[in-house]
Amino acid sequence: MERRLLTAPELKAALKTIPGWSTKRSVLRKRFEFEDFDASYGFVKRIAKIANRADHHPDITFGWGYAEIALSTHDRGGITDADIAMAQRIELI
Repeated sequence: MERRLLTAPELKAALKTIPGWSTKRSVLRKRFEFEDFDASYGFVKRIAKIANRADHHPDITFGWGYAEIALSTHDRGGITDADIAMAQRIELI
């Protein structure tokens, strides 16, 4: 993966492939809701496996019944193709 910053039109098109995701301050974000803490934790563990294989790690906040994911390529200063690809992988969980 190139980890290339997306232009505004590219980002707009990419967001159509990942429903429910939004951007704020050059970060791609989504909140997921779950039945309980165990379900949230299980989801986060699955993301960790995907992130380690991709060598691209989201910021994750989670607790009872939720997980919030934030993706940005820090060394590029914004949202890249790698962030979109990671969001697409997360959507498959």
